[in-house]
Amino acid sequence: MSISAQEVKDLRDKSGCGMMECKQALVEASGDQDKAFEILRKKGAAKAQKKASRDAKEGSVISYIHPGSKLGVLLELNCETDFVANTDDFKDLGNDICMHIAATSPLSVKVEDISSDIVEKEKEIYTDQALKSGKPENIIEKMVEGRMKKFYQENVLLEQNFVKDPSKTITDLITEKVSVLGENIVINNFSRFQVGEK
Repeated sequence: MSISAQEVKDLRDKSGCGMMECKQALVEASGDQDKAFEILRKKGAAKAQKKASRDAKEGSVISYIHPGSKLGVLLELNCETDFVANTDDFKDLGNDICMHIAATSPLSVKVEDISSDIVEKEKEIYTDQALKSGKPENIIEKMVEGRMKKFYQENVLLEQNFVKDPSKTITDLITEKVSVLGENIVINNFSRFQVGEK
């Protein structure tokens, strides 16, 4: 099957992957752009997983001040080399994540980082609500599990849907950049400041 240069370019613009990778994905997907994009996302996720074990000790502290200067974010975004840390792709990713943090005010980077006190309190609230519904024990457990999953999706940075494109999580966003830049990328820390808040 023949794939036009324009089709390859369109997929490259959408995915950020290399020309040959895009062409192979389009051939594999019989020219279907959406299928080809999914193929590239899966390959990107596989590549990112391989790179996840590598040390990310370089990077940048990226800042974002919201218009009006009442809200700001500092983000420590790490990668493997200072070469990648200085690329526009890396900086753009950092800026996107900063703006996302400004908009969503997450509690932590990862699920494991949320304090056990908060987790226990949430479980207690959801269990109480579920018990009041009069459902059987095994259903209550599933209800609490489901509500905790939703709690994490709303409050944990890596689990949140990206504000600019809710079809992706922040983890997906990072995974895509890992496949483009070829290095492990890790959010190490962030601080969100808002005037009048402690």
